[in-house]
Amino acid sequence: MTDADLIRRCHTVFPGHRARTPAETYAAMAAWCEANDVEHDVYGSGALIDSFEKKIAALLGFEAAVFCISGTMTQVTALRLASMDRANAPVALHPTSHIFVHERSNYQLLGHFGALQVGDRHRPFTVSDLEAIPDRLAAVGLELPMREIGGQVPSWDELEAIKAHCQARGIHLHMDGARLWETAAGYGKPIDAIASRFDSVYVSLYKGIGGLGGAMLAGSQAFVARAAEWFRREGGNVIHRSPYIVAAAMGFDERLAAMPAYFKRTEFLYEALRAHPEIRVNPARPAANMLHLHLPVSRERALAIRDTLAEGHGIWLFNRINHGVLPDTSYFELYVGDNLLNTADDKIVGALGLLAAELRTPV
Repeated sequence: MTDADLIRRCHTVFPGHRARTPAETYAAMAAWCEANDVEHDVYGSGALIDSFEKKIAALLGFEAAVFCISGTMTQVTALRLASMDRANAPVALHPTSHIFVHERSNYQLLGHFGALQVGDRHRPFTVSDLEAIPDRLAAVGLELPMREIGGQVPSWDELEAIKAHCQARGIHLHMDGARLWETAAGYGKPIDAIASRFDSVYVSLYKGIGGLGGAMLAGSQAFVARAAEWFRREGGNVIHRSPYIVAAAMGFDERLAAMPAYFKRTEFLYEALRAHPEIRVNPARPAANMLHLHLPVSRERALAIRDTLAEGHGIWLFNRINHGVLPDTSYFELYVGDNLLNTADDKIVGALGLLAAELRTPV
């Protein structure tokens, strides 16, 4: 039985949002297009994409924004331009940056820019970490929140200090904002305040938003225009962006409005986990609607427990799971979305109890 088959049989699903079938997704998109008189763009020119780009730019507090087919293309392009403008000086990135961990060394192999690792891989880097770099930097890339370390973020004061440091030295400050919308409730700040004094911001159109794919890059009018030209050079000039824009735009306002509720639900989950000390949680307090849960069993044992609870109790706890640093440990990412928001408190508490009991059961 596949994971998808198991999930369909479960009445309690922990991670993310309810997955739509392709038929459900396309039917919803078609209905939204009919209701809003949507026409295809042609190579990025059209009323819908133009208005949505302007909407994203305004939300982030920038002059302009442009669609890109993938976040991978978006980020390396922004940092390439920043490096080119500063004599090809290197870019500083956290050791867990998406560019290092998930992008197959594209920044090196495609000749984009040089990159330095800054800070401890288990904590957000600080302005002191940046000050300790003796080299001239072209750019600093900062992910908010930092997915690979449980959704941690710098404190607000630390974030402002990093902004000031980069601004004073003419360093381009770029945000990997794939999950930026999720940070507003944790910081208790509006999105444009968080993005203020960044020189460019990338946001995803499918992660928390739930679209089909794609990304936006926001910045000054001139910077965005240059990036758009590089997207064309890199193969991103697809004839119709409208499917991606429709899939994101039709649920965008609703998802943004739900972010505070997702965060509140994350805080409830965090408190419920206190009853089970065998399940360790990162970060120390939720900073966004995501957590890493560390288990005292191997990855293989954790997968067996997951499937046992799915088959026997109709509970789906996680999708993927990783090996832990220590032997016979593992951890998984939990993004709190519509699924947990719509699950009764007692069902969440009961599911955690069943997980903890399985973790304590000798094999």
